[in-house]
Amino acid sequence: MVITTAPDGTVASRLAEGLLQERLAACIHMQEIRSCYLWKDDICRDEETVMWIKTLEENYGRVEDYLKRRHPYDLPEIIKVPVTGGLPAYLDWIKVTATGSGAS
Repeated sequence: MVITTAPDGTVASRLAEGLLQERLAACIHMQEIRSCYLWKDDICRDEETVMWIKTLEENYGRVEDYLKRRHPYDLPEIIKVPVTGGLPAYLDWIKVTATGSGAS
């Protein structure tokens, strides 16, 4: 799974649709959140959209490249979280769906 944030739902939806069209992800959950963080020694508070991208380990590099090229932030959050288990049928669906065979 890859986690990232976007400045709003419109940007998140555009990123999600591209990842899905290129078959780099099987499913992407999005939710509006409030973020507090340090940036250049300032405390920032922003509304954002978090994205949980369900993908395969073998797709991580392409997902990261996709996000880096298209993300509006200077330094986007791109975090890979290993999935160590889950419902086998769901994990199989991700394997079949996120083949990573789309055009880049």
